[in-house]
This record gives sequence, structure tokens and C-alpha cells, in this order.
Amino acid sequence: MHSTLRWIGAASLLGLAGCGGSATGPSVGPTTAWTPGVYLASSTFVNQCLAPRSGTDPFTGRTYPDVQGSTLTENNFLRSWTHELYLWYREVPDLEPGLYATPAYFDLLKTSATTPSGTPKDRFHFTYPTSEWEALAGSGVQAGYGAEFIVLAARPPRQVVVAYTQPNSPATTPPASLARGAQVLAVDGVDVVNTTDSASVAMLNEGLFPSALGVTHTFTVLDAGATASRTFTMTSGDVTSTPVQDVETIGAGAGAVGYMLFNDHLATAEQELIAAFGQLAAAHVTDLVLDIRYNGGGYLDLASEVAYMIAGPSRTSGRTFEKTVFNDKYPTVDPVTRQAIVPIPFYSTSQGFSGPSGQALPTLNLPRVTVLTGANTCSASESIINSLRGVGVEVIQVGETTCGKPYGFYPKDNCGTTYFSIEFKGVNDQGFGDYADGFSPANATGTVGVPVPGCAVADDFEHALGDSSEGRLAAALGYLATGTCPSAPAGGLGVAAAQVRPTPEGLLHRSPFRENRILRR
Repeated sequence: MHSTLRWIGAASLLGLAGCGGSATGPSVGPTTAWTPGVYLASSTFVNQCLAPRSGTDPFTGRTYPDVQGSTLTENNFLRSWTHELYLWYREVPDLEPGLYATPAYFDLLKTSATTPSGTPKDRFHFTYPTSEWEALAGSGVQAGYGAEFIVLAARPPRQVVVAYTQPNSPATTPPASLARGAQVLAVDGVDVVNTTDSASVAMLNEGLFPSALGVTHTFTVLDAGATASRTFTMTSGDVTSTPVQDVETIGAGAGAVGYMLFNDHLATAEQELIAAFGQLAAAHVTDLVLDIRYNGGGYLDLASEVAYMIAGPSRTSGRTFEKTVFNDKYPTVDPVTRQAIVPIPFYSTSQGFSGPSGQALPTLNLPRVTVLTGANTCSASESIINSLRGVGVEVIQVGETTCGKPYGFYPKDNCGTTYFSIEFKGVNDQGFGDYADGFSPANATGTVGVPVPGCAVADDFEHALGDSSEGRLAAALGYLATGTCPSAPAGGLGVAAAQVRPTPEGLLHRSPFRENRILRR
């Protein structure tokens, strides 16, 4: 079966408003049958729901297994399930399940340990409504405008700009006609940059990230390079992601460099990736710049396919792309599938995500690859970096430190909520997977992760992605030619930067499906 890999990121939009309920919540009633340190099998409580579903799941065709239960049975399931499968189950506090609401109880069932940099070790714990999760996982379609907004400054004076857009979406259709670098100044008349009251913040959240289809909001933006703002309306719709964009060849002949923007490890990406690598192979490129600065993760099998198409059979045949390591109760058997743990290979054929299974994959057969990265480079994208380094492919990193998500999980539905709790760590052919603080270009400063040869370069919103003058791509091409980094940080926002105080690396607001590493049975 396919494996999926994704990572959770988190935060609510602009740091403008929080999301989720209280972690402690009101008491849900008296406890029964709770003894600290004693755990019944999670199967004792599974599908016993306060509000059972009835009928048939529209995505799987299976009859819902729910029976009448309570908040207590739901919490007991979460407690036992966590103790069975959580990677760091020994570090989870054993809290009385009858004292908490669901799923707020789940929020507490995780480690409080930190990484070497002081970052919480588990910042990837989350839930999602099962119906929404299944819709996202299968199609890559979600409500929105098709503009990926990135938050460069989360507090006043705030800064929100367009990182990239989806083709043929409301964002790229007149009157919006948005492009990379456009700064959002107001939504429905509310000042994005300076507003502070909670009611206005709620309006901004809903306007920028609509929760429903067919809702119309008014935007005021300052386009990249413009001196005057403009105002228009956009209506949210079902937006289908185009995961692979801007595939091109820079130069010609023996020195030709391939470039592709790869934004999502969605099922729909498989055929796009095959076409892109086929195009670059036909052009006989001798280097590749893989732009994954905004790629939060996705299907692990797709990451394996990408790594194979970069390196080719001579470097990957018989080698491990990634091996999953579970908690110490399961040294040899996957506790979810009950199958022996078998390393994920570098797949040389398509896995049937969005086309026929078993199709031979094109290869570039490259001894090195340059990756453009940022704080939004997570999960499956980091697995590409780690796996190629594990088989001796030279990886050059240009951009900023990646997010650091070597962990993953199987999604687990119970009573209409899908839970994601870290269950494994991924390691490469050399057994390495300790990059909880990310990968960092060798000359990065401040808090850094595993050092990788390359250059620290700020994101550049003044140029289109794929433009050879764009800061990170220009630095990559320069490094490939000379082996040296730019003398001063490249990138930035030009005129717009003077109006606000941007952070070095902003965060995209995306659905959890697009930011998580998950295995699928």
C-alpha cells in the first residue's frame, strides 16, 4: 500500500487569533475504571462515541462502526491508543480522562521535552474532522482563492504577502489577478497591518482563509513593484492544487540546469512530476534546482519517486529511501499494519497515485542536486534531502533552515475526528534521522540544524519563482558556477519592506494535510 508523509505546522493564521478549544475544559462527568498507570487495550473503547455517526462513509463506502458511548469512552480510547503507539509514550502524563473535554484531552497526551535548540520536541500533534481530512487527502481540493498567503510579520505592523498562486483560480482571474509579492493591506476594510481588536482580527482570519465556499470578500493590495494600491473582490471556491509548476531549463548544452517548483506531495502530483522529470531528462540537464521552499510534505512514496528520478538506479538500487522506527515496543513489526517493518525503497516505478501503477520513471542520474528551502520546507521534502544524503548524492541547500519534522504518523479516525499522534521517526540508508531542528545552509547563523553545503539566502518576493534573477535561484546558479555564496543576503521585499518589519522567514497557513508526514496502510 502507499505510504504517506506529512507534518503538522500549526499556528493559526497571522498569529492573529488562536484556534482550538481549551486544553483543560470543563469536567465531563465522574470517572470510572481509571487507575493511574493501568491501560486497557484501545480496542476496548474504539468507536464508542458521544454522538455516533450512522450510515455509510461517502469516501470509503464502509458503514460507520460507531456505537453509543460517551466523552469518557472517547477519552479512554485516546489514552490507551497513545500509550500503545506514541513514539515517546513514556513521556506522556497519565491524566484522568473523566476530567477533560474531547478532543481537548488529546492536546495534553504528548511529551513536553524539547530539542537541542529549546523547541518543543512534539509540535506536530493535531486533529482534523474526518470528513474534511478524507476530502483533502483524496483530491487536493479545498476551499480558498488559490493564493498562498505567507505571514512575514505576525504582529502589528503585520505583513502578509502572496507567496505563489494556483493556476486558473479566483486569485489569478480578473479582477484579482494576484501574483507573487502582492502585499495584503486590508480585508473587508479592516487594516491588516495595524488592527488589534479581536473582532477585526476574526474578520481578517475569515477573509484571508475562508471556511466555506462561495463567500466574497474585498481585498486591498499593493502589487510587487507598484506605488499605488488597488481594491477588488474575490469569491472562495474549490481550488485544486497544481503541485508542480515552472518547469524549465536554464542554459543549454552540457551546462544546462533544470528548475522546477514542487509545492505539495499530493496524489495529483505524481503524473506532473513524471512529466517534469521527463521534460528535463529530454533536455539533458546536468544539474537540477529543486524548489521546495513552500513544500510542507505529503505522500512519502512520492518523495521516494522524486529522489529516484533525481539520482537514478546506479545510486539507489537496493538502498533504503527511508526506514520507519516505532517506539521500543515494536522493534521489528509495524504496530498498525501488523506487518514486518520493511524499509521504503527508492521507487523506480509509479505507485499509482494519479496514473497507472508500475510505469517506469524517468531519471536524471545526477550526482548532486540543489534544493531551495525555507521554514515551510517540511516532512516529505526533508526526507528527499535526508535520503539522497544517505546514498552519497551531494545535496546543496540554498535558502533558510527547514522546519525539522523527521517524525510521522498514521491518521486514526475515532467518532468523526481524525487524530494525528507521532508514531515513528524516519531514518535514511545510513540510519540517520536526527534533524528535529531542520537542515541549514552551512553559512546560516542563529539557531541552526544539521549543516548542509550551500548558502543562507532570504526569500525574494520582488521576482517570480523560476526567474533566474530571483534571490534564491540566482544564488543557487552562482554557487553551482563558482562554489561561492552571495557576499550579502539576497532577497527581501524592496519598497514594501520599509513599511513593516518582516521576519526572516514567514509561515504559510495551510491545511494540516499539506504539512504532515503520515503513513497510510
